[in-house]
Amino acid sequence: MSFGLLLPAALAALTALLLPLAIHLARRSEQRPTPFAALRWLRHKPKPRHRIRFDEWPLLLLRLLLLALLALWLAQPVLFGERADATWTVAAPGVDSAQVRAAIADDVEPRWLAPGFPPLSQPPPREPVPLASLLRQLDAELPADAALTVFVPERIDGADGGSLRLSRTVDWRVLPGATPAREPRPAAPPRLVVRHAEDRVPALRYLRAAALAWRSGEAGETDAIDAAAETVPLPDDARHLVWLAPGPLPAAVRRWIDDGGVALLDPDTEFEREPAMAVAWRDPSGAALAEGGASGRGRIVRLTRPLAPAALPQLLEPDFPRRLRALLEPPPPAPARVYAADYAPEAGSAAYPQPPRDLQPWWALLIALVLLAERWLATARRRGEAP
Repeated sequence: MSFGLLLPAALAALTALLLPLAIHLARRSEQRPTPFAALRWLRHKPKPRHRIRFDEWPLLLLRLLLLALLALWLAQPVLFGERADATWTVAAPGVDSAQVRAAIADDVEPRWLAPGFPPLSQPPPREPVPLASLLRQLDAELPADAALTVFVPERIDGADGGSLRLSRTVDWRVLPGATPAREPRPAAPPRLVVRHAEDRVPALRYLRAAALAWRSGEAGETDAIDAAAETVPLPDDARHLVWLAPGPLPAAVRRWIDDGGVALLDPDTEFEREPAMAVAWRDPSGAALAEGGASGRGRIVRLTRPLAPAALPQLLEPDFPRRLRALLEPPPPAPARVYAADYAPEAGSAAYPQPPRDLQPWWALLIALVLLAERWLATARRRGEAP
């Protein structure tokens, strides 16, 4: 461990040490001469040289110490390299807490691998937790020499796509059980908002048929699609737009996309600042039918062929509604279920620099004690004149 200052420039306040020195030197000015008649006729002798003399040495030293401590407090004293006092033991939700306590020493306080790292005596979290992120956080916050033991269930849900790599070797222990998993909820079918030019009206029948197929048997079939001319503004709740109009894309529509909307564009639609596009749909021969790319917080999907059976025979295929929905909705999340034995973290990552320990609260307590001692000594009755 080593002592340090985060704001060394504050040590300039040490110049205040001259203040108590000046006060104690000026104490001599408090002495008033008293005329005495019997001494007025004595021969006047040269006065001896004045020597610098400090009275009340203990009080002077306390005042100098108090100002020095205040200057160091302003410089923000910290302690670097604090060592760990004990090992850390955490258990992922899904393991039996009784088995964890039986496998560790009595003097070890285990904690849940959950936000805030609550004690194991509390109920386990019911919601899924980001296990890998919590392990990386714990690895970053613990001192480099702290030992870490992790109890995990056999099956882990919500794992990262990559391998788990930490800065220390972890005692990875697998127990029966499984982490809580978030049940997938079926996504509601998108509500299509279509803005089209007059010559693109024939394409509406295919879009309407696909939107009705998404909501087959549901009560909301009548509002599955909102089709209007290209000059009609978009509704406030629009999330999925099909723009079937040649020429430049209006600036208002582009702003709507950048704010989080998803737009399927006509092949003849022009737009500035074209994003990087990747093929999102191919025909059996491998030719691209649609390309997609991110634009701000939203996404643009552009068809490479007109929505007409002569140019795009896939419109008449039974799986066209599924294809169209896949273009408009984000891709499904990657699988995140792994076996704990295969997910053991590897060591070798760079250690995180530990934040210094703030000493200002303790420094403030020391300042208060010195101030009390100075006030007691300055007001004690046994003292003479107080400077």
